[in-house]
Amino acid sequence: MSAQHETPETSLDDLIGSWLPLPDAAEELGVEVSAVRRMVDDGSLVEIRRGTPKVRCVPAELIKDGELTPYVAGTITVLRDAGFSDEELLRWLFTPDDSLPGRPIDELRAGRRGEVRRRAQALGF
Repeated sequence: MSAQHETPETSLDDLIGSWLPLPDAAEELGVEVSAVRRMVDDGSLVEIRRGTPKVRCVPAELIKDGELTPYVAGTITVLRDAGFSDEELLRWLFTPDDSLPGRPIDELRAGRRGEVRRRAQALGF
């Protein structure tokens, strides 16, 4: 695994500026909360329990223009196949990478999945 992945020095809250509780994510996507739960269960979305009391939330940037950000679900699958936990894969997606440049999530949001997927697949080897 990469060095940025092994030594998480920055909190997820510092990396991910905006979170949506599942009901808000459902509203953004125009679906029922149960559909968002299914997306989490089938691996299309990643949730983290945050706050006090703990509330299931997804990073807002995983949703774009009322839909899941393109290529996020497939990239999540690749990272999980590489052995990443949900927190680890979110950290990887939202950590700046000077060689891209920017964050993998920014590349996905811009519709550029190729280099992000190549890097994610390489993490599994």
